[in-house]
Amino acid sequence: MAITTAAGSDIRVRFCPSPTGTPHVGMVRTCLFNYAYARHVGGTFVFRIEDTDAARDSEESFNAIIESLEWMGLDWDEGVNVGGPHGPYRQSERGDIYRDVAAKLLAGGYAYEAFSTPAEIEARHLAKGEDPKLGYDGFDRHLTEEQKAAFRAAGREPVLRMRMPDSDISFDDLVRGEITFKAGSVPDYVIVRANGDPLYTLTNPVDDALMEITHVLRGEDLLSSTPRQVVLYKALEEIGVAGFTPRFGHLPYVMGEGNKKLSKRDPESNLLLHRKRGMIPEGLLNYLGLLGWSIAADNDIFSKEEMIQAFDIANVNPNPARFDDKKCIAINAEHIRMLDEADFRSRLVPYLHEGGIVSADSYEGLTENERELLTAAAPLAQTRMQLLGESTDLMRFLFITSDQIEYNEKAVSKLKDSAVDVLQAASQVFADLETFDAEHIKPALDAKLVEEMEVKPRLAFGPLFVAMTGTNVSLPVVDSMAILGKDEVLARIARLVGILAA
Repeated sequence: MAITTAAGSDIRVRFCPSPTGTPHVGMVRTCLFNYAYARHVGGTFVFRIEDTDAARDSEESFNAIIESLEWMGLDWDEGVNVGGPHGPYRQSERGDIYRDVAAKLLAGGYAYEAFSTPAEIEARHLAKGEDPKLGYDGFDRHLTEEQKAAFRAAGREPVLRMRMPDSDISFDDLVRGEITFKAGSVPDYVIVRANGDPLYTLTNPVDDALMEITHVLRGEDLLSSTPRQVVLYKALEEIGVAGFTPRFGHLPYVMGEGNKKLSKRDPESNLLLHRKRGMIPEGLLNYLGLLGWSIAADNDIFSKEEMIQAFDIANVNPNPARFDDKKCIAINAEHIRMLDEADFRSRLVPYLHEGGIVSADSYEGLTENERELLTAAAPLAQTRMQLLGESTDLMRFLFITSDQIEYNEKAVSKLKDSAVDVLQAASQVFADLETFDAEHIKPALDAKLVEEMEVKPRLAFGPLFVAMTGTNVSLPVVDSMAILGKDEVLARIARLVGILAA
């Protein structure tokens, strides 16, 4: 068996998801590590789709995968929607290839026809006093042509099984080092169903062989299937389908709460939900990069370009990595702070539109007034947000009028008895204020409320905060009043005074 010696730009890796369900963060982490490795060594990143499970595959899921990778900025050199010399890149379009390879494996004696039913296999184990769930027992390995003919005459159609060797199977895992599966621990396995449909156990290695994949980087959950692939590769080399056997690297599990594997049912696993709540690609990519790898012991924040520069598959940690949603959000917040102001502002618009706050889903489509409000408010929001989705609650008050404010009962109930006096005094200050901006509002209020009326700053500005926003958690109140303008500020003060005095 010829193990690949490919290095540098000769390295070819692949990402090959099945289009079932919504994109999973573990799946995208695997994609990211393949992408980063290919870019780091100057190799080729291939993207193909494994869509031979007609009952579970969906075009909706396929489109969601494509959209997710494009959103994350994980572009591929060869494959689906891009093309290349090894197409087609969807398994559903490669049926003739698999049938041809299966026929060659059968003719060469590497695979054989097996007619045993699951019930018969279990019965044979029971008859020997063995566990009936031991798996396939190799019974059909040496059937005569007469026995096969008799099975066919009885209406049975065979599956194709690969012959596993009677020796240990070892390989050098790029992440875990030398791994050995003892002889007899992996039974002869099915590569083609009785109806002629090829299984993953055949299609995946055949595609890797024909696409000349040199390094197979995939999840730890597939480690148990690797001895089968090693054996199949040896056969593929001998029948002239494969030029070499790739190197394998098995990436650590992504765990959820309670150290259980993060399943598709866990909300944290759903990439689209992370996007919907306001993760940005830079933040999510950074966090996924930390699930089994690190750029430096004292640095968790990095860009895609910095990850590419530093990434080496040899530095991946084989231990399970836990998805910590709080840390993911905190890292996202750091990347939000790092965005250019105009870029951040533009990214807010789809969320504000979704929340019914602005009239369009792009900055260019907003009204002039909406653009002015957003441009003024975005810098204030950028330092206070962890997720873009928080923008709806944080900024809604700026885009409505005084009569549309909804007052939070808890926020109103916490106001002290001095609130009405404070609001009325503030109203008088504003009426007399000629230049209504943050530089003039703050000292004017301090002079009247804090120094003259001797109200503590918290009690002086708290009522104004509630009057402007309807709540007590939002953007800085002085800057917010400057954005709203004198007339709107006076109207909001009057409305809250009316409520408190009622």
